[in-house]
Amino acid sequence: MEQISNTQGDQPRQGRDETEEERADRRWTDIMQEIRVAQTGVQILLGFLLTVAFTPHFQSLDDTDRTIYVITIVLGSLATGALIGPVPFHRLVSGRRLKQEAVLWASRLVFTGLILLLATLTSALFLVLRVVTHDVFVPWLVAGVLVWYVGCWFALPLWARTRYASDE
Repeated sequence: MEQISNTQGDQPRQGRDETEEERADRRWTDIMQEIRVAQTGVQILLGFLLTVAFTPHFQSLDDTDRTIYVITIVLGSLATGALIGPVPFHRLVSGRRLKQEAVLWASRLVFTGLILLLATLTSALFLVLRVVTHDVFVPWLVAGVLVWYVGCWFALPLWARTRYASDE
């Protein structure tokens, strides 16, 4: 495995010189930045999905499409809850010297939220393409997009982690 050199030349990078508390603070800030991206997208998507039930076209959907819609709404709500979860968690434990635990639980909530967002996006795409095209290739198209999401969101980062991370 190749090592990444720092700006001083031949010395391999050894990590940051920070205390556990500083590391927890930095990781918390990183998680909050990540949440801002995912949370905004899931909230906009959920807001849009919530309005669909009040449109005239919704009344003409068959039972299967309505079921897919309900599943999509529930998945979007769960994703929103998981992605917003770190904020009240932090609020409730703030000042109790639990930053490292807050970072751990926030990380778990964000990962869960991303899985639920993946399911929401896939379900929403499936519903929209079913209603719009009535094509037998819709499941295959949605499967292709799902593979793309999984590749971008999980496979690529995991590959990079194993390829470039040190064993330390």
